[in-house]
Amino acid sequence: MQAKNLKGGQPEPLCINTEKVYDWLINEATFNLSLDDVDLPEVNGEQLLCEDIENVTCSVEPGEAVILSREDQSFIINGDEQPVELQVVTIQKSFEVTVFVTTTTGQTVSAGTFPFTRREQVVLCAPEGTSVTVNYIDVSCFVEQFNCAGTEDEEDEETTIDLGVVVRLCQSIQSTFPVTLELMAEFCQPRDVVSLPSPFAPECPDPVIPPQCPVLFPNNGDDD
Repeated sequence: MQAKNLKGGQPEPLCINTEKVYDWLINEATFNLSLDDVDLPEVNGEQLLCEDIENVTCSVEPGEAVILSREDQSFIINGDEQPVELQVVTIQKSFEVTVFVTTTTGQTVSAGTFPFTRREQVVLCAPEGTSVTVNYIDVSCFVEQFNCAGTEDEEDEETTIDLGVVVRLCQSIQSTFPVTLELMAEFCQPRDVVSLPSPFAPECPDPVIPPQCPVLFPNNGDDD
């Protein structure tokens, strides 16, 4: 199949809906978390004790980032005398950390999932009306330190661990705004289909673009 009808022969003005990127940065955020009195899980119906722990690890799952506020502030960029008005954007991030305990016998079990919320401020060109989005490129965590302690009374014995967890987020932050652009371009053509020959294969018609109205739209330079 050849889409010959799409070829206009020369570029023509086209209006495209897209998003203008006002600002874009990629940075790393690090959060230090403290988890105290985490109960050790049971394995095969028996409560784990401190001497049963070989290692403690974690995993992290980020939630949706929420833009809490943006405040105008003047900055001097690259030593210029004229200040530039940018925005200090406050972002609230939620995530869940799951703690895993590996026993001396090689079994790994979950000790629970713990939600956390942290806030961060970044400087962006993000005036009112733009949308600020946060996409996580990479998310990781590791257990910086842990302490295990057991308490015993007349009724039962309880074993807990205290953890120091470090969460690292590599993130892409953009401020955008929807725009309509006028471009001089040609319509794209689909490629030929690669398929096995078949006497019953249907012959699809070439795609056709409806006739354009360049006299009426777009015609930004004509006041008539």
